[in-house]
Amino acid sequence: MPSTAAVSGFYFAHPQSEYFGVARIGPDQVADYAARRGVDLKTAERWLRPNLD
Repeated sequence: MPSTAAVSGFYFAHPQSEYFGVARIGPDQVADYAARRGVDLKTAERWLRPNLD
């Protein structure tokens, strides 16, 4: 099995738990992230590409 297809871990459940998905990331959030990480905007966009608007 390719390593990218292998998943393992501990899974915990609770009747009152709430789950959320990661929403799309806007340009203002990318700029803020790049500033906080100390990288240029193009690098941050490359890292975050799957979640960009």
